[in-house]
Amino acid sequence: MKSHAKGVVIGGGVVGCSVLFHLARHGWTDVVLLERDELTSGSTWHAAGGMHTINGDPNVAKLQKYTISLYKEIEELSGQATGVHLTGGVLLAATEARLDWLRGVVSKGRYLGIDLEVILAKEAAELMPLIDPKQFVGAVRNKEDGHLDPSGVTHAYAKAARKLGAEVERFTKVEDIVRRPDGLWRVITNRGDVITEQVVNAGGLWAREVGRMVGLELPVLAMEHMYLITEDMPEVADWNKKTGTEIIHAVDFDGEIYLRQERGGMLMGTYEKANKVWSEFSTPWNFGHELLEPDIDRIAPSLEVGFRHFPAFQKTGIKQIINGPFTFAPDGNPLVGPVRGLPGFWVACGVMAGFSQGGGVGLALSNWMIEGDPGADIWAMDVARYGDWATMTYTNAKVRENYSRRFSIRFPNEELPAGRPLKTTPLYDTLSAKGAQWGVAFGLEVPLWYAPEGVKDEFSWRRSTDFDHVGSEVAAVRNGVGLSEISSFAKYKVTGEGAAAWLDRLLACRMPKPGRMTLAPMLKEDGKLIGDFTLANVGEGDWFVAGSGVAEQYHMRWFEAHLPKDDSVQIKSLGQKLTGLAIAGPKARAVLAKVTRADVSNPAFPFMAVATIDIGMARCLVGRVSYTGDLGYEIWMPPEYQRAAYQALITAGEEFGIGMFGSRALNALRLEKNYGSWAREYRPIYGPLEAGLDRFVAYGKEAGFIGKEAAIAERKQGGKLRLRAFIVEATDADVIGDEAIWHDGVVRGWVTSGGYAHNAKKSIAMGYVPKEIADRPDGFEIEILGKRHAARIQATPLFDANFERMRA
Repeated sequence: MKSHAKGVVIGGGVVGCSVLFHLARHGWTDVVLLERDELTSGSTWHAAGGMHTINGDPNVAKLQKYTISLYKEIEELSGQATGVHLTGGVLLAATEARLDWLRGVVSKGRYLGIDLEVILAKEAAELMPLIDPKQFVGAVRNKEDGHLDPSGVTHAYAKAARKLGAEVERFTKVEDIVRRPDGLWRVITNRGDVITEQVVNAGGLWAREVGRMVGLELPVLAMEHMYLITEDMPEVADWNKKTGTEIIHAVDFDGEIYLRQERGGMLMGTYEKANKVWSEFSTPWNFGHELLEPDIDRIAPSLEVGFRHFPAFQKTGIKQIINGPFTFAPDGNPLVGPVRGLPGFWVACGVMAGFSQGGGVGLALSNWMIEGDPGADIWAMDVARYGDWATMTYTNAKVRENYSRRFSIRFPNEELPAGRPLKTTPLYDTLSAKGAQWGVAFGLEVPLWYAPEGVKDEFSWRRSTDFDHVGSEVAAVRNGVGLSEISSFAKYKVTGEGAAAWLDRLLACRMPKPGRMTLAPMLKEDGKLIGDFTLANVGEGDWFVAGSGVAEQYHMRWFEAHLPKDDSVQIKSLGQKLTGLAIAGPKARAVLAKVTRADVSNPAFPFMAVATIDIGMARCLVGRVSYTGDLGYEIWMPPEYQRAAYQALITAGEEFGIGMFGSRALNALRLEKNYGSWAREYRPIYGPLEAGLDRFVAYGKEAGFIGKEAAIAERKQGGKLRLRAFIVEATDADVIGDEAIWHDGVVRGWVTSGGYAHNAKKSIAMGYVPKEIADRPDGFEIEILGKRHAARIQATPLFDANFERMRA
């Protein structure tokens, strides 16, 4: 075994072998994979081997599509059979609500290049003869589903990697990982040490243990997962003989089961409600090719539904029940990427759907390690989406919830309760008493809307019980003044003698003068957006930065990676050490004037001004800016002062009819201003020109900034896409994101976000289309729940198009 390597991959399951292969294919041949036992030991060997392209996040779906397309390449390169069977499949709906969801899946597939089709239940039964069509209201056909040989695929990755120059060391147990003073990693094994620049934790069931070696507690947990294999079935034999094809895959969401042919019988797996955690706190190192004791009673309710929906199962015996552990992250998506604070340490774990996602994970991670960028938008898989708040107990609660709901509908207005509340602000109880309905952002409880007594969300794809109440919150802002809790924003403090120069290099905007603020795009080296912030020069060399709360860890990782080595700059994430309130509306200044002695008149405190002033008895940082697009102020204070500031504002606002508003009203307000948001309109696959943020980019500033050359090139060449706002002729449902945008009968773009703008009384969608059609007046349609609705571009904001109210 070599003693030095450029990179070390820990774990010989399908994910680790995929990472090794992709690193070698990218030219890193001085890499070695360390596996404590045989390849596939752990979860890989007993996997059901299904593969599919469907995922809730379209960017992950693209990587799944890539994974499936990769199998032919690795089979040819390695000479190892992968056992791929592209049978196609059907996704079944037993309810109209499920069929609505599937219609949305089809719309996503249109712009992803995934061949999906809504069909009748009887048509599904003609394709998959075991179905009782009377049990279903419809289905979706997917031609790219299939299954494979888990062992064959894993060994194909490994053999292909070896042919490209990489090495695989079996029976090599990693016992510790130590960071050396020179920044290299010392990987200690039972066969000696390996010194390396880069370490990839692809430990699967042992990912937690590998993480703990470097002081990292990863939010992953293993669950017992069962599937059964039947005796040979005459229905299967008849179909095979009649058609010369296998029986296609089926996913019965309402039955919580999936099916495929296995030799002469069928395989049926479940995601049962009565789930069971395996090895809750630590994974035994001597576990390998063992299976767990089957518990058919636990999956009996799912099997009863399956036998009813697929009657042929009632007449056959069970040959084998497989019960084995698989790891999950709290939301079911993988954990991939570099770990903040551990340069050169990467993770690729929690990949439950390894044979659908393993290739895409390997591609993205190898790109990231070699090129400095994953080459795709993988936010849904980025390990940075979790912070220290994702404790072992939290992870346990969320993984169990996610497992039990894997085939359940997640409505757009549905908030899942497990692991909550965890982080709360001092106003949590006060706002709950006012009817606050809570969501969660980066672990923090966030008020979504305010419900009268006896009213709550009724989950639906269509406008629901919150609709009129959100409309009232919007009206309070536009007609008078509204107050919202904004602590969920990420807040950063930047200090030090080099702070101004560092920020000038990091951010693409022009630097504001003391007492002023500006909008600040942040770009990667390729000129694409990696962040959008509000930057405030609070004076005396100190800077305040506010951005998306869910991206706090993501952005801190970027900030810290770009800090100067001379300690001339310090950046601190303030988290909930700083809480916030916002007031907005034409009466906002009048309310503010009543609670402070400071002069907040327009001449003294104009748009984008910032100052530290007293709000009642509380010392606060106040900026004149508002995401509502109205006259407004963001007010920041330490948590111990939040109640006092809130009470002062509420009391002062009584004569102006002040009302509370939540994030759903804020969404409606920002839509009629054509304001985008991070992780929807602004993502690392779009340039500032494409995203409409180029007006905030100081292309000519002499200091330069990261991504400047690429941004200038985008401006000269025009980019490929344009972000546009559309007014949609919707009826009882609005876009939620990821719907197809049609133009002249062809899918040309996709929706990033949207909703109903209550003040303008319009249904609005925001999305990207090719620049060639971005300014055409007509011909657009947007697909909602399987129906195409006429849409027209709204080039100027519906509210305050000349920014008169905001600047008044």
